[in-house]
Amino acid sequence: MYLDITLQICAVLYPGDATEEGKLLRLKQQFFLCSASLQDMIARFKERNPERASGKWSEFPTKVAVQMNDTHPTLAIPELMRLLMDEEGLGWDEAWDITYRTVSYTNHTVLPEALEKWSQIVMRKLLPRHMEIIEEIDKRFREMVISSHKEMEGKIDSMKVLDSSNPQKPVVRMANLCVVSSHTVKQYFNSVLMFNSRFLISEILQQFADDEKLHAEWASAKLASKIRLAKYVLDVTGVTIDPTSLFDIQIKRIHEYKRQLLNILGVVYRYKKLKEMSAEEKQKVTPRTVMLGGKAFATYTNAKRIVKLVNDVGAVVNNDSDVNKYMKVVFIPNYNVSVAEVLIPGSELSQHISTAGMEASGTSNMKFSLNGCVIIGTLDGANVEIREEVGEENFFLFGAKADQIAGLRKDRENGLFKPDPRFEEAKQFIRSGAFGTYDYEPLLDSLEGNSGFGRGDYFLVGYDFPSYIDAQTRVDEAYKDKKKWIKMSILNTAGSGKFSSDRTIAQYAKEIWDIKASPVA
Repeated sequence: MYLDITLQICAVLYPGDATEEGKLLRLKQQFFLCSASLQDMIARFKERNPERASGKWSEFPTKVAVQMNDTHPTLAIPELMRLLMDEEGLGWDEAWDITYRTVSYTNHTVLPEALEKWSQIVMRKLLPRHMEIIEEIDKRFREMVISSHKEMEGKIDSMKVLDSSNPQKPVVRMANLCVVSSHTVKQYFNSVLMFNSRFLISEILQQFADDEKLHAEWASAKLASKIRLAKYVLDVTGVTIDPTSLFDIQIKRIHEYKRQLLNILGVVYRYKKLKEMSAEEKQKVTPRTVMLGGKAFATYTNAKRIVKLVNDVGAVVNNDSDVNKYMKVVFIPNYNVSVAEVLIPGSELSQHISTAGMEASGTSNMKFSLNGCVIIGTLDGANVEIREEVGEENFFLFGAKADQIAGLRKDRENGLFKPDPRFEEAKQFIRSGAFGTYDYEPLLDSLEGNSGFGRGDYFLVGYDFPSYIDAQTRVDEAYKDKKKWIKMSILNTAGSGKFSSDRTIAQYAKEIWDIKASPVA
């Protein structure tokens, strides 16, 4: 019976939350995973420390650390309180002290998805006991501010956990609950989250970055990976791609801030220019295969429109005999880790082009660099550190910087921004029906300053478009110089040594968990 219930809860990852049924399922998933993890921690604590479990719960935080990664695991806070009070018989003060010293919170981004707000009505319906605990946490927090921090009293409304400013839709601010209840809050915004490289890159690669023998072996290994990727693309999509063309890849969650729309608008502009070229001019073009992959959230309509546009553009470009020797466009279906294992080694250019100041940090760009892929991107997330490590000359930078974004958005709202003619040309080409009869007006309207959807090109696709096109031109020129490109590839791999999981764990251990490594006997 328990297995059946578990399968029902976990059958769909991140269900759509447009309906109450979807909201309840997602909340069930979050609670199930938090509760199962905490019950396992408590059971292990008791098993390993039977003499402590009977009366020394204060030692629990010295044996257990709960690191909440964004707000999805926030229910760990009231659930740990519930387990300590209702199952273990502790009083509020003791349970709170243990919970506070056990739990810490890492915030990666200010995007709404990572700052969840759950309906108080839904919470009470599914988790009434947890809602009681959250209400008590909020009450005590507000009392503490009033009694101990008079200077902050005027800011209570923005800091409190329960927001009932809209009586029809009162919510629980999960990020606020995390901050209030954690002993440490870590903000990894525009900072590095390292991934697990299987080896540290030595200085040898840098030392031999110009070595002809290394260049030949490097090029051979990369071509083998590209041939394998070309076979995979043919098998799953039916599209034949040329392994000697530049493999340009963007794979990540489909989201307007990650700007797959900027990518495909650039493709549309490039395609239009190819159509206008003479046969002689086309001979000078750097052939390119553009691949995009990723999944869109169930109710994210504009993200799904972007996927539709990529597929529609690909259908036209790939079947156009005038240009398909110089350009192919492929949407990779069902992107997952196994697919990444084929895509990333075969990549040569990787697009990490989110609006500056909005990327959580990201690790896929690190994986691409480690595999000898050159990045085109903004100064956002881990791009900042990668560019420093691999060298500015081995990274194709474009776009506005984070400290410019607010002012540029205000200019856009006030009608002070004049779009580049190339940006308008790309949009108009889509509107012309060149890629089919689907109505892309709502998607294109989101890029307009007077958007009826209220977006006003919030992610500044229009502002960064000319800089992006210019950067892609630099990519084309660099790729023609094979010796230069291979050296750039080698130096990207050589510069990846910093991004080791060992360093991340050591940093968390020192700064948050206050633990020291045990010597190996």
